Amino acid sequence: MLSKATLKLIKSLELKKYRKESGLFVAEGTKTVNDLIASGFIAEKVFATKDWSVSHTLKNGIATIEVSNEEMSKASFLRAPQGVLAIFRQPEYDIDTEAPTKRLCLALDNIQDPGNMGTIIRIADWFGIEEIYCSHGCTDAFAPKTIQATMGAIGRVKVFYTDLPEFLSGIKGRVPVYGTFLDGEDMYGKDLQNNGIIVMGNEGNGISTGCAAHVTERIFIPNYPAERATSESLNVSMATAIICSEFRRRARR
Repeated sequence: MLSKATLKLIKSLELKKYRKESGLFVAEGTKTVNDLIASGFIAEKVFATKDWSVSHTLKNGIATIEVSNEEMSKASFLRAPQGVLAIFRQPEYDIDTEAPTKRLCLALDNIQDPGNMGTIIRIADWFGIEEIYCSHGCTDAFAPKTIQATMGAIGRVKVFYTDLPEFLSGIKGRVPVYGTFLDGEDMYGKDLQNNGIIVMGNEGNGISTGCAAHVTERIFIPNYPAERATSESLNVSMATAIICSEFRRRARR
């Protein structure tokens, strides 16, 4: 059974203010919930319908609280509830300022759309990128829509929020700082390193002036063929996937 107090708590976690105050977030769906449990995230409570429990179990023997389909519908942030919903405690990470000197990392400059944020985290996970540094203006990685879009990848990728221009200033000169610009160098003809940081900019405005000042390698994804009229730009998550793929392709040589 889902009490009124618990339902109120779950619905409050749609808002960043209450996620920050409580240190909690909501995840839904078998894969996402199981991936987070497997990654060591602490599940405060897990709710599941009877139908879901008949054919599913959670990793590590985590017990569930049975709720009705109606109660799950009230609690869920999805149009089609997936039968299981968990309240997790947010992980606490010390920011790793040395990671870009050892491996490839991402930096996100004022990404606003939760779907884009979640997709980028999932892309990072796919390409073995373990750290993402976000400006304070980025959307919250633990918002319900973002968590859903990560499909469990948030359990394997550390997301840090920091003063991004200051952070980039601190690593500039020690590692390559890549940034995407329309006047950048064609990335397919450029030398790309296996360590450093790739900065991806805001959906509408690109990389901010403050962050751009610390970019040492300006790159560009060329359209094809070059003389053909084409879309003005790529979606930021799509562009991230293309860039990460090229970096990893080079690393396999």
